[in-house]
Amino acid sequence: MDYENKLLCGDALTILQQIPDCSINCCITSPPYYGLRDYGIDQQIGLEEYPQEYVAKLVDIFHEVKRVLRDNGTLWLNLGDCYSHSGKGAATHLKSIVNTKQATNKGMIGKARVKNVTFDVPRKNLLGIPWRVAFSLQSDGWYLRQDIIWAKPNPMPESVTDRCTKSHEYIFLLSKFPKYYFDNDAIQENATYKNDRRKGYGRLHYRGKYKDCEQNFLVIRGKRNKRDVWNVPLKPFKGSHFAVFPEKLIIPCILAGCPDQGIVLDPFVGSGTTALTAHKLGRRYIGIDLNPDYVKMAQKRLDKDSTLMDFAGA
Repeated sequence: MDYENKLLCGDALTILQQIPDCSINCCITSPPYYGLRDYGIDQQIGLEEYPQEYVAKLVDIFHEVKRVLRDNGTLWLNLGDCYSHSGKGAATHLKSIVNTKQATNKGMIGKARVKNVTFDVPRKNLLGIPWRVAFSLQSDGWYLRQDIIWAKPNPMPESVTDRCTKSHEYIFLLSKFPKYYFDNDAIQENATYKNDRRKGYGRLHYRGKYKDCEQNFLVIRGKRNKRDVWNVPLKPFKGSHFAVFPEKLIIPCILAGCPDQGIVLDPFVGSGTTALTAHKLGRRYIGIDLNPDYVKMAQKRLDKDSTLMDFAGA
């Protein structure tokens, strides 16, 4: 079966097991976060009774991702965190999400809450889900190369008064081997340096009578390595999906992790932003999602984009 440039509906683990070894250049994905939403689909990930179960499922899925990746392939994994036990006593861990500001969003956990269970972390503790997953993947043979901070200048509001509002998530860069494909030049940033015209120093004080005066600066623009804090605002989305990647967040992952005409995999494709962005950047894609409504939504976005591209090139 030809999987290239297709969106596939079904269980990620099952479909991944059908994809040939070493056939994918990079994987860019954001699985359903732990305890955050009920997507109304059987076998969905994220509503497990214990965090350990959630982590174990992701390890199994990304074990298959590692198999289908080329030896120089990379995984770019976006995950958010949550808190334990916001209610009194040994409340279900999912109440930590239900009782937050985000729980007012349509699609959050409601009637589908799992039964009450106890957990070994006292109430109000940050669970550290992203790092639990990252370290478990490391134990499964992945090289954990970097934690990139996605800083959100327009985060979801929170009504908490005993901590700061959460405004960041993680993107973990993992690889199969110590050496891997990474196009550093493709994602370099613009840099501005203030140099002295004559000597090239950043700041030079005159001696003598005017020792407190500073030499005029010459602004020199160049390039520098991309930093590991990415300031990317959330973008509104008119569809019925509630956790949409901003394209700006995915672009550097694709440019650095996948060569031109290479294949980008997203086993939790959702609204299809990874596939759409890969297509725009001249890469091929494979998207997988358990929810047929999301697959239809993603396909419509891809079809519309292809039509616009054909019109523009006419």
